[in-house]
Amino acid sequence: MAGAGERKGKKEDNGIGTAIDFMLSNARLVLGVGGAAMLGIATLAVKRMYDRALSAPSSPSRMSQAGKRSWEEPSWLGSSSRMLNKDMKNNISRSLQSLPMDPVAFESDLPHRKPSSKKSSTDLKKARLRLSMQEKLFSYYRKNVAIPAGEQSRAKQAAMDICAELRTFIHSKLPDMPLRDMYLSGSLYDDLQVVTADHIQLMVPLVMERNLWSCIPGEDTIMNVPGFCLVRRENPEYFPKGSSYWDRCIVGGYLSPKVVVENFEKVVAGSINWPAIGSLLDYIIRPVLPSETLMLEVQYEVERRLFIDFLPSLVMEDCVLIAKPHRFAEYGNMWRLSLRASETARLRAADQQDTGCRCICLKILKAICRFNPSLKRLNASQLTNVILHVSDQELCWSQDALADRFLQVIRELIGYLERGSLPSAVSPKVNLFCELTPEEVDELGYTLYSSLSEPEVLLKTDT
Repeated sequence: MAGAGERKGKKEDNGIGTAIDFMLSNARLVLGVGGAAMLGIATLAVKRMYDRALSAPSSPSRMSQAGKRSWEEPSWLGSSSRMLNKDMKNNISRSLQSLPMDPVAFESDLPHRKPSSKKSSTDLKKARLRLSMQEKLFSYYRKNVAIPAGEQSRAKQAAMDICAELRTFIHSKLPDMPLRDMYLSGSLYDDLQVVTADHIQLMVPLVMERNLWSCIPGEDTIMNVPGFCLVRRENPEYFPKGSSYWDRCIVGGYLSPKVVVENFEKVVAGSINWPAIGSLLDYIIRPVLPSETLMLEVQYEVERRLFIDFLPSLVMEDCVLIAKPHRFAEYGNMWRLSLRASETARLRAADQQDTGCRCICLKILKAICRFNPSLKRLNASQLTNVILHVSDQELCWSQDALADRFLQVIRELIGYLERGSLPSAVSPKVNLFCELTPEEVDELGYTLYSSLSEPEVLLKTDT
C-alpha cells in the first residue's frame, strides 16, 4: 500500500517533483556551494509542503497523540478535503521559478536586502558627491596649497646663505661655545610646506657633557607634562659651577631654554651687523622682536619673505630637545621633546609603500587651518598624528580615495577634540592637545563639526 501511495503521489505531481530534484542536483554547478545550500533549503521546504498536501487524507488534519497538530504539518493546511488545488500548484511553480539564480545574490545579507533600484540610486548619488569632493580637493591643492618648485628653491638658498653667515660669525665671535654644525630643518625641507615658502628652522645643536647633565621626562616631575623635559645639572659637588660652558644658563639647578635663547639673542640680534650682511647677499635681514623664540626675517625678493626660526637644541638619551617654550609660563623652564622627524619619516614611509595620498591630505589640512582663523590653533604635528592614527585603521590611501580619507580624518579629529586628548602616534603618552585651553578645544570642535554637512566650506580662502 505504501508503495502504491507513493507511486500515486508521484503520478499526481505532474513532474514538479522531478524538476525540483533536477534543479537541486545541478544547483552546485550553477551557484556554487553557498548558493546551492540556500536554494536547497528553500526548495525542499516548498517540496515538503507539496508532497504532504498530496499525501494528506481527506479527513481533518492529523492530530498527534497529545491532541495537537503534528509539528511536521504545514501550519497553512486547514481541514478542507481540497488540500492542494490547481491554483496552489501554479503558485508553488511560480515561487520556484522566481528564486534567484545569480550566485552574487547569495553573497549579500538576504534577510536585509533592499530593492536594488533604490540601492543603486543611493550608491550613484554618493559616488557623484564623492567625485565632486575629490575634484574640489585636487583643485584646491593645485591653486592654494602647492608651492612652485622655483619658489622653494630660492627660499632654501636664502636660508643656506644666512646659515653660513651665522656659523662663521658665531665660531669667530664665540670660539669656546660648544656647538655642533648648524643645519636647516622644517616642512620646507620635507616638501610639506603649504601656500608659500615663508618659514624654516635653523637648528643649533649644543654639546653637553654626559656626566654633568641628565634628562628628566616631564611625566616624572611634579608638573607631569609628557612631551617636555627638564635638563638637570648633575654632580655639582665634584664638578663645581663653571665646569660646563652652559652653567651660565642654569635656573634653579636646571638648564633653562629661555636663558639659552637669550644668550644667543645677544649675539645674533645685538652683535651681528645684519644690514651689512644683507647688502652683501642682496637681502634685507632683520631680527623679529618681540618673539617667543629667536627669529630672523629675510626679504630675498620684493614680495618674498622668509622667517628663520633660530632653535637651540640638544640630544640626550636618544631624545631631541628644542628650546621652544611651553605655551603656559609655569612650564617655561622645560625643554620641548621634538617628534617631528619621527612623525614625518613615518608618514612618508607609509606613502612610499602604497603610493598613498597621506602627505597631500596633510598639506590640504594645513592650508585650511592657515586660511581659517577659527582653526589656526591646530598645528602640523596634531594634523600629522591624526592622519597617522587613521592610517593605522584604514589601508586604502590611493589618490582616488582622497575625498573619503579627508572626511575620515576630519571626523577622527572631531572625536579627539571631544575627548580633549590626542595621543602622539610616536609616543602615546604625549597629549598633543595639552597646550590648548578648553575654550579653544570647543571652538575647534564646533567649527569642524559644522563643516561635516558641507565640507566644501573648509576650502574657502580669502585670497
